Amino acid sequence: MKADLFLRRMQSTFLPAAVLSLLLAACGTNRPAPREAPPPPVSSVAQADQQLAAVARERAGIEARFAERERVCYDKFFVNRCLDEAKERRRSALAAQRAIEVQAERFKRQAVVDERDRKLAEAEKKYREEEAALAAQPPQPSRPVEEAPAPRAPTVPGRVAERNAKLKAAQAREAADAPKRAQNVRDFERRKAEVEERQRDVARKKAERAAKLAKKAEEEAARAAKAANPAPPAQ
Repeated sequence: MKADLFLRRMQSTFLPAAVLSLLLAACGTNRPAPREAPPPPVSSVAQADQQLAAVARERAGIEARFAERERVCYDKFFVNRCLDEAKERRRSALAAQRAIEVQAERFKRQAVVDERDRKLAEAEKKYREEEAALAAQPPQPSRPVEEAPAPRAPTVPGRVAERNAKLKAAQAREAADAPKRAQNVRDFERRKAEVEERQRDVARKKAERAAKLAKKAEEEAARAAKAANPAPPAQ
C-alpha cells in the first residue's frame, strides 16, 4: 500500500507514465500469482506413497526458493511489494502441495478400510457356506448293534426282549448325542452373535470415520478460506 501511494505521488509530481510503468514492471507489481492446479488423481496405494514423497521434496524446494526470493527482494527498491509477491507465491505453492497430500492420505485411509471390510465379508461368506454345507448333510446312520446269533426257533418272549434291547440301545445313543447337538446349537448361536457384533462394529467405525472426515474437511476449508484472504502485512 505504501509503495502504491509513493508511486502515485511520484506520478503526480514529475515522473512520466512510461518511467513509472517500467518501475512497476521491475518490482514485479504486475506479475500475476500462479494458479493452483488440481491435484493429480490417485489410483493405488503405491501411487499415493509416491505423491507423498514428492510433496515432501517439493515443500523443501518451495522454502528454498522463497528464501532466495526474500534475499533478492531486499536488493530492490520496493521491498515490501516484492516480499508480498514472494509470500503469495509460497502460499499458493504450499496450498497446491497440501491438496495433493490430503488426497493421497485420504486414498490410503480408504484403502485400509476397504481391505478390512473385504476380509470381514470373506470371513462371513465362508462361515455361511460352512453352515449351509453342514445343514445340507444327511444325518449319519446309526451304527448297527452287534447281535448274538438268534436261536433257531426264538420264542415270543425272546423276540420282545430283543426288540426292547434294541430300543434301549437307540435311546441310549440318542441321550449320548444330545449334549453334542446342544453344543453345536450353542456354537452356531455364538458364531452368529460374533458376526452381528462385527457388523455393528464396522458400521460404528464407518460412521465415526465419516464424521472425522467431515470435520477435517470443514477445518481445511476454513484454513483455505483464511489463507485465500490473508490479513495485509504490517509495514
